[in-house]
Amino acid sequence: MDCTGCSYTKSPKVCEACRKTFSVSDTPMLDRAMRETPPPVLPPPASRLPKGKAKGRHAPGVMNKTEAAYAITLEARRMAGEISWYKFEGITLKLAQDTRYTPDFFVMMPDGFLECHEVKGAKAIFQDDAKVKVKVAASMFPFAFMVVYPQPMKDGGGWKAEEL
Repeated sequence: MDCTGCSYTKSPKVCEACRKTFSVSDTPMLDRAMRETPPPVLPPPASRLPKGKAKGRHAPGVMNKTEAAYAITLEARRMAGEISWYKFEGITLKLAQDTRYTPDFFVMMPDGFLECHEVKGAKAIFQDDAKVKVKVAASMFPFAFMVVYPQPMKDGGGWKAEEL
């Protein structure tokens, strides 16, 4: 295609000599590629999600930002001797046929007591279905089950833990 402004002849989309931009319909090869390539399927924008709903499940074994921040806190507690050991998604509990629960962190205290910590971004995010799974697990297994969420900076920051 030739640029009508400066007679540049090698431009697939932009004339490098005069920086004139050609539309896709001006270039038959790009136009054909655009017609043959389906548009990508994108998730709905976060603004369209119901209030309080997560954007989607995270990949197993991969921490989100809140879990990563809590892992730093657990590591500091381990180094201070407050806990002996912790593991991200270290245990999966079978609650019923085809129903399993994997707590975010499995924590061992210095006396050998075991706790399961479920990390949420806010107290309000702890939805009914997750609450039911944690409560069923708490009734079936000899561990303490805690929900942990960050406190707002106006309340002093840090983490708030509630035993279920």
